[in-house]
Amino acid sequence: MSQIKRVAIIGGNRIPFMRSNTAYSEASNMDMLSATLQGLVERFNLQGQRLGEVAAGAVMKHSRDFNLAREATLNSGLALETPAYDIQQACGTGLEAAILVANKIALGQIDAGIAAGTDTASDAPIALNEKYRRMILDLNKAKTLGQRLKILLRFRPSFMLPSLPANAEPRTGLSMGQHCELMVKDWGISREDQDQLTWNSHQNLLAAYNEGFFDNLISPFNGIERDGIMRDTPVEKLAKLKPAFDRENGTLTAANSTTLTDGAAGVLLASEEWAAERNLPVMAYLSFSEVAAVDFYSQGENSEGLLMAPAYAVPRMLKRANLSLQDFDFYELHEAFAAQALCTMKAWEDEDFCKNKLGLDAALGSIDRTKLNVKGSSVATGHPFAATGPRIISTLAKLLEQKGQGRGLISICAAGGQGVTAILER
Repeated sequence: MSQIKRVAIIGGNRIPFMRSNTAYSEASNMDMLSATLQGLVERFNLQGQRLGEVAAGAVMKHSRDFNLAREATLNSGLALETPAYDIQQACGTGLEAAILVANKIALGQIDAGIAAGTDTASDAPIALNEKYRRMILDLNKAKTLGQRLKILLRFRPSFMLPSLPANAEPRTGLSMGQHCELMVKDWGISREDQDQLTWNSHQNLLAAYNEGFFDNLISPFNGIERDGIMRDTPVEKLAKLKPAFDRENGTLTAANSTTLTDGAAGVLLASEEWAAERNLPVMAYLSFSEVAAVDFYSQGENSEGLLMAPAYAVPRMLKRANLSLQDFDFYELHEAFAAQALCTMKAWEDEDFCKNKLGLDAALGSIDRTKLNVKGSSVATGHPFAATGPRIISTLAKLLEQKGQGRGLISICAAGGQGVTAILER
């Protein structure tokens, strides 16, 4: 077997993220993913080149999005011989895509590839009512006129009510926000801390735009050049918002939770040799990754909060990398909710959790909050589910490039009680 290769992050591209049902209300996943890939191809002069693969996905997909990654690749300007495939792992989709591409590069199976993700809540799939759908299928199978008439007599006006996509876990019936409220109560996270983290995220994102940090990471789309969710709202005003999920006793609001968002993002990965042949500088390297899942529904002694899987994935990854939690220059913790990031950090600080749940000798300890999401994260940027991973990779890789050396930690929670994590180095 050939020697394991280092996986270089060459750069990324995304379109601005926008609140759903606003500027991208008529844009499809295909439109956004194609535009993102086109921008990446143009940025690195990849027109007509055949890459090893493109791995991409969307969480909210229409049936018309069959072979989404491949079709968007055909629109990208890459050689038509570039293979592509779809994946889906909820909010971890984009980072998992990067891990899959990176592993093939590391093993020498391919020299370069793109990992990407896209999602739109504006163009969410709306299905037929299940009773109506069954009636149509039965009608299609009927052989005689009598059989067809009998089936048609089953029709009721209620059959015309559509089946709308639900933001709820199939096994619990609870939304992600409701699950996060339970985590907040378990870990004793205050409303004040959530609002402060939210304000920090918005301030960091605004400052990043003002300094031009995203100039080579974002390409305009539909006339939009900046993310549309970031606000310069005083923390005192955030404190006045009403709870969104538990209206009587809750602490999660529309501000300290990510809003439904439309957008797409991608990242170019390659071997060092491939990059050198094309005189493309390396921003950083993807060195370690870990995926975890937790039991979030059985209510047993090992049951865990829905979004707590990264708390388990990170220490496993740190052990393999022979690193401590404090051995990082930057921390990119996905803010599905401000509370989720706070719960995860508090778990790492908790000696009982680390000993009894993680099997460690002591608590992982705290992280330097000045190194956390320094260019803003999901509550400010937005969270088009599958696009979050490539956004974070690109941001962190550039931070390491600017610093010249160092390490960065990525932690992303996902629906279904999953978590995807990675380490970037330079």
